[in-house]
Amino acid sequence: MLSVEQFHYDADNFGYLIYGKREAIAVDGGASRAILDFLKSKSLSLAIVTNTHGHFDHTSGNDELRKLTEAKFLNFTELSDNKEIPIDGEKISVYRTPGHTADSVCFYTGHALISGDTLFNGTIGNCFTGDLKSFYLSVKRLMALPDGTLIYAGHDYVRDSLAFARYLEPDNKEIDSFLGFYDPNQVCSTMSDERRINPYLRFNEDSIIKLLVKKGLPSATEWERWTSLMSIE
Repeated sequence: MLSVEQFHYDADNFGYLIYGKREAIAVDGGASRAILDFLKSKSLSLAIVTNTHGHFDHTSGNDELRKLTEAKFLNFTELSDNKEIPIDGEKISVYRTPGHTADSVCFYTGHALISGDTLFNGTIGNCFTGDLKSFYLSVKRLMALPDGTLIYAGHDYVRDSLAFARYLEPDNKEIDSFLGFYDPNQVCSTMSDERRINPYLRFNEDSIIKLLVKKGLPSATEWERWTSLMSIE
């Protein structure tokens, strides 16, 4: 089974290494120096450098990692939907997840998801494309992953995200329960956690539907409920 190492850089960004016994792939490698040190400590060869999307805060480490290793760079055009990236005999699946940006992708190892700015721990990204339908379908796709899937996001927005989740669902005790285990030095959740705390995955819950009705927002269908949630500030 492939392992995932999380690297914190700048104010709240995360980059990742997905690795086996000999090889690794860097995703959003802004913490390039720390990544290089980790590779050396584990005697790993960096095979690939890539990104969840093209925003500079996620791509800032690309040049240094490519310069100081023999890694191949995979850009968005090479990250086709359902592409399988082989690492040490294991496979990483590419999911194209447009919405936050048109070039957003996630990387699924079979037990962990590197979700970039598509899915955060407790919320989702801004829809900079304006394409709400594609974003909705991307979120629905990720929701189908197994409960135990580990969610590794592109930023640590946990406290602010869950403050907003509590505003929407003040009686949801799962929010405080999750915060009780929150560790800023190792930030992740499971898909099961997200279904309990993340309002943008809870659009079919009675508490959310009642909230939308109270606010006079459309709520008859899943699509209406989700877009109504996206409109609340």
